[in-house]
Amino acid sequence: MREQAEGFTPAVLAEAGRVLALLRAAELRVVTAESCTGGLVAGALTHFAGSSDVTEGGFVTYSNSMKQAVLGVRASTLAAHGAVSAQTVEQMAEGALNACSNAAVAVSISGIAGPGGGSVDKPVGLVWFATALRGGPTRADQQIFSGDRAQVREQAVLQALRLVSARLVHL
Repeated sequence: MREQAEGFTPAVLAEAGRVLALLRAAELRVVTAESCTGGLVAGALTHFAGSSDVTEGGFVTYSNSMKQAVLGVRASTLAAHGAVSAQTVEQMAEGALNACSNAAVAVSISGIAGPGGGSVDKPVGLVWFATALRGGPTRADQQIFSGDRAQVREQAVLQALRLVSARLVHL
């Protein structure tokens, strides 16, 4: 099974396929800005042949310095709220749109996949997401997932795709 070798579950592939169909129907292009998922959302979208007609690509900005340099996340935001926050993912999504003039939709993700790195305020499994529409509002959402690192990342990829689908359905 090729899907298993690439690490994508049937649920992730089904949602990625749905996102691609919705993008095609709306004649829009997407860009991703990922931290804890390390490019897995872009990978799920580009799993499908022909996805380049609606997928611009993705930014993997794992470190704070990359979030600042590539996506324009403000140092003051990171200092005040941290990398895993609504404010940071909103700036990541908006920065991805600014960096990619052909994209109309962006999704960003930053979280604590574990096994370490969590705190009382930001436990392991906490993931923040944002979706941004060019000329429209940016929306942030958070989830706390359970499981090991791989399970948290898988759930985050699926949730990110679902959030993009939800934004596209309501255009």
